[in-house]
Amino acid sequence: MRNSITDYALLLLLAVIWSTSFLLIKVGVETVPPFILTASRLTIAALIFCIYLAIKGQWIPMHPRALLLYFVSGVVGNSLPFVLISWGEIYISSSLTAILMGIMPISTFVLAHYFVSTESMTRRKAAGVFFGFCGLITLVGLPALLGLGDHILGQISVLGGALGYSFATIFVRLQPTFTGYKMAAGVNIVAAMVSIPLAFLFESPFEATPSSESLWAILVLAILPTAIASLIYFRVIKNLGATTFSQINYVIPVLGSIWGVLALGEILDWNTFIAMFLVLCGIYFIQSKSGAQSKSGG
Repeated sequence: MRNSITDYALLLLLAVIWSTSFLLIKVGVETVPPFILTASRLTIAALIFCIYLAIKGQWIPMHPRALLLYFVSGVVGNSLPFVLISWGEIYISSSLTAILMGIMPISTFVLAHYFVSTESMTRRKAAGVFFGFCGLITLVGLPALLGLGDHILGQISVLGGALGYSFATIFVRLQPTFTGYKMAAGVNIVAAMVSIPLAFLFESPFEATPSSESLWAILVLAILPTAIASLIYFRVIKNLGATTFSQINYVIPVLGSIWGVLALGEILDWNTFIAMFLVLCGIYFIQSKSGAQSKSGG
């Protein structure tokens, strides 16, 4: 039970960290193109892990299964979604982005049923996913759906990023457990190695003129939502399961609205509290059932 409480606390911490990402990306892409921004945050995070491993006198595992994990999680779950979401946010609103990201828990729920034996689809889990999505719609409001007809490519880009997160989550869930910081290091190193040439191929890093605000945003993105978040990510997926973990995409927008109150002086509306209640109900329905299954050996 103690581990379960710790894992839920880490899930909440991860949601808090990731809830700052969309705001930081918005600041970053004002003067830094998305490919350069992605390569920058991943390179800084990779350097942090390399320095840490060097201090400990260690290196990442290099056997074939570990390399496959680094590549799939690094590319499909990091560099590709980072670019797609950053590019999409140039053209669509943050509220519409939040709604489109809501496809991640739904697709993860379906994929987990077919690929993860311990996470079969049940009515209770379906109700949990439904509650979470209702919470998301309650938060951003139905008017945000009116933007679904505009900037189709931007919307497809965000959806592609969400599906990338979903596939990577299922893949990581199916892998044997490696040492957490080594796994996080390997994923970020590979993601950076893929992102750097893409930045030079599609954009001109040496011609970029980033503002100081964008540079600070990239630095914070690299340290918190990339490096530190990676360490938490691999633990909670293993311990809580892919479906429960994916509900974080419903928690993040709620926390993001709270950040708006604290950082920007925005007013906290009643729908934020209702949205949080619905999201928590969703997590309860999903995890309480899966917990019963795990105890019965299912």
